[in-house]
Amino acid sequence: MDRIDRKLLNLLQRDASRTNVDMADEVGLSPSSCLRRTQRLRKSGVIDRIVAILNPAKAERMIKALVTVELKLHGEQHMRRFLDVAVAEDAVSHAYAVTGETDVILMLRLRDMEEYVVLCDRLFSDQHNVARFFTMVVMRTAKEETAIRL
Repeated sequence: MDRIDRKLLNLLQRDASRTNVDMADEVGLSPSSCLRRTQRLRKSGVIDRIVAILNPAKAERMIKALVTVELKLHGEQHMRRFLDVAVAEDAVSHAYAVTGETDVILMLRLRDMEEYVVLCDRLFSDQHNVARFFTMVVMRTAKEETAIRL
């Protein structure tokens, strides 16, 4: 990956709806060269996927919560079983197996607290392997970035 690839990737991370011609002009390439480079970056897996980032208020998902989960039983199969259940939930936007005292961290995007209560019953109360969970509701977002710094 060279300097031009990094420029293209930074442009795409800021706004993937830009036209190929616009990006080519900004990085100093012909449109055909620019298109070949972006296709190569997609094919090689550097670009994982291109998505639209929604406004949470307009998507009616105003509540963001972070949940730490401690499991009773450890090991790959127990972790996988819990994560499979968690990622199937629509409100779970991120799910991480982590090191330390906590086993799993989940990020939730919720419509309201009623949805949270129902989700807790399904995800934490009905799961025999959950020892405890702690929820932190985000009051203010200082930074939320999707771009990876290159």
